Amino acid sequence: MKKMTVFAGIFLTFFLVSFLGKATDKTSAEEPAMMPKKVQSIIENKCIGCHNTDSRNDKAKEKLDFKTLDGLAKIKKIGTYNHIVEALEKDKMPPEKFLAKNPDKKLTQREAKIIMDWANKEAAALMKK
Repeated sequence: MKKMTVFAGIFLTFFLVSFLGKATDKTSAEEPAMMPKKVQSIIENKCIGCHNTDSRNDKAKEKLDFKTLDGLAKIKKIGTYNHIVEALEKDKMPPEKFLAKNPDKKLTQREAKIIMDWANKEAAALMKK
């Protein structure tokens, strides 16, 4: 009887670890790319609403999906980081039409610089690899 209890305990522990591990993997695969807290905060507050896998804005998520950014091939990822910088330098993001309805989503100059610095740094690091 004691062996059965030990076996049941081990089985239950294994099952819980396996189940929780899979749940954690699924969640992390759906989160935005790894990024510093400052950048992540800005992206989550101002960008992720349109630029994510679940967005109804097909054009925006096709151009940039922060949830799948880490899974892109190296050259595609570098291009995406460069596209982020270019769009922010030209003040194209968020678009004026969107900001007319959502003025709270406008990036400050400081926020845009934080994102551009991050994207430039990531692209440069990838080019060195």
